[in-house]
Amino acid sequence: MLKPKQLRQALTNSLPLLQNNPDNLHLFIDHGRIVSTLAPSLSFEYQYQLNVVITDYAGDADLIMVPVLAWLRENQPDIMATEHKRQTGFTFKVDVLSDTLSDISIDLQLTERVIVKEDNGVLHVDHVPEPTMPGDITRPWALYLHSELVSRWHE
Repeated sequence: MLKPKQLRQALTNSLPLLQNNPDNLHLFIDHGRIVSTLAPSLSFEYQYQLNVVITDYAGDADLIMVPVLAWLRENQPDIMATEHKRQTGFTFKVDVLSDTLSDISIDLQLTERVIVKEDNGVLHVDHVPEPTMPGDITRPWALYLHSELVSRWHE
């Protein structure tokens, strides 16, 4: 599975807290399943819930949610495509620990397609990227909150 590592990198790039304290970010894969058919190939799809937990967070929640939304737009755009997926695909909880600190838990319903091809008795496995979205989607490189620069990154 590739998406958890990709999201970890995107959040670390955009959140100064995680650049200085990478141990404050925890990722868990829950409710995972493999979806496959009796088609001639062994191709399949990972379907799972990714639980993203950021501990001891003292900033504005927008600084987490906006980079996650930007990442989803490119890596799991179907979450925004239907009313049902908008209601269930990206949920969160916050544990308020004190006046200044919180633990934020985000649940994302993710999928990853894997193509398995046989060539002369050898299996080749490739992860397939998400289909491109219609129209131009820009890739952000900085984040402002209340007109103040909070983070800048380049991929």
